[in-house]
Amino acid sequence: MQDKSAPEEFDVVIVGRGPVGATLANLLGLCGVRTLVLEREARTYHLPRAVHFDDECMRVFQTIGLAEAILPHVILSPGMLFLDADGRMLLDWSRPQTLTPMGWNLSYRFHQPDLEDELIAGLARWPHVALRSRCEVFAMDQDETGVRVRYEDLSNGKPSEVRAGYVIGCDGARSLVRRFIGSGLDDLGFHERWLVIDVLLKRDRDDLGDYSIQHCDPRRPATYVRGTGTRRRWEITVLPDEDSHDVAQPAHVWELLSRWITPEDAELERAAVYTFHSVIAQQWRSGRLLLAGDSAHQTPPFLGQGMCAGIRDAANLAWKLAAVLHGRAEANLLNTYQRERQPHVREFIELAIRLGGVINTKAIEAGLAAGEARENAPVKLHVKKPLLGPGLALGDLALAGHLAPQFELKDGRRGDDRIGYSHVLLVESAATLSSRLALSQARIDILISDDAEGVGPWLREHGIIAALVRPDRYVRGTARNDTELDRLIAAITPTHVPSAA
Repeated sequence: MQDKSAPEEFDVVIVGRGPVGATLANLLGLCGVRTLVLEREARTYHLPRAVHFDDECMRVFQTIGLAEAILPHVILSPGMLFLDADGRMLLDWSRPQTLTPMGWNLSYRFHQPDLEDELIAGLARWPHVALRSRCEVFAMDQDETGVRVRYEDLSNGKPSEVRAGYVIGCDGARSLVRRFIGSGLDDLGFHERWLVIDVLLKRDRDDLGDYSIQHCDPRRPATYVRGTGTRRRWEITVLPDEDSHDVAQPAHVWELLSRWITPEDAELERAAVYTFHSVIAQQWRSGRLLLAGDSAHQTPPFLGQGMCAGIRDAANLAWKLAAVLHGRAEANLLNTYQRERQPHVREFIELAIRLGGVINTKAIEAGLAAGEARENAPVKLHVKKPLLGPGLALGDLALAGHLAPQFELKDGRRGDDRIGYSHVLLVESAATLSSRLALSQARIDILISDDAEGVGPWLREHGIIAALVRPDRYVRGTARNDTELDRLIAAITPTHVPSAA
């Protein structure tokens, strides 16, 4: 007979219900993992925070079946322009309005409460995923079999506890889970105060434009961002001798905004001073405790990659947790999580810092490392997504760590909708496979040219006959000939954990 006093048991407890925690919970729900999300607040924070995500994030939202629900809440971004103090363009970071190889547009703008509401509503689809609000975690004790998580129900002051196989801290910059791990922070050196101002337009101001504008004025750098609907945002640097409280007062705010809008144009929704940081946690895992999102890394906002990085964390981590919990991999698979994600996020943070340097200086040379110079024209900025760090690469390493494209199926559907959140082997023809049974046992789907015309040309372009793509859509391994293909299939049988793990 079960002890009625024994705590509830879950496979995973997620601390924090923001976009990263909610996305991770949806992915784990998709994997059939018993998950509990504990959130201190009663409801979604109502004011804007993150305002941008990219094609890779939308691909993750597609994976969890929520892209169509999210689409009505977003607008496409044409990109960002960097102007000097006289209004001359320094950097042109325009974004194409066509679909990328990910199957989505490169840049979306959104209102964070709208996104969070859709992600949270999506959790109701999974009977094995529970969400408890107004619950503040205060202790975590791990042993060889799991973690005892203690929390207070803030609605009645009563303490409770549950048991979990793993605990994931998606609990932000002041992460309690990070403190229990005991991780320090690597400081990349960027710490600046900026006044973030969100307004709601009361009348049309089409002249403000749809591009984000970085005003690279050394006297007072500023950023303008077009939001969804009537929302507009300005981020304005706070000078060293200014008081954070005083600068956020309405009279001062309107004085700073006067070069763009007046109180007749808009109403203030929020004005607050934030310190933008650039830090990375040194340790993302300690036994059964792990970090994701802002608890693991914080980036200046100039690339719009802060939330995106956390969504990538969730996509990388969820399938690995599921494999371990379902007995398909050893726990050391989780060691690849930080090894793969940390170099990726560090490269994005370093680029954001360099762009912050451009915004804060009148010397265009500071930005040349990030762009491509053209005679008598602004520097054209192209941001290439970083590669994953070394972790689970198999076989030929030429494409390892690169994102695989999303192919359109012959019936018009997107390829990921058929594949789901699982591995897939891309081959020109199924006839080249000598071991279909091994792939089936390893839960690996097969996508061939008969399914999607683009598969064959993509393989030939890269000089390979097959590519193994992970659930997070990164290439895990490739094969250039039948011998390498047999080796690749042998390496991914259910009992195998790569030595890199």
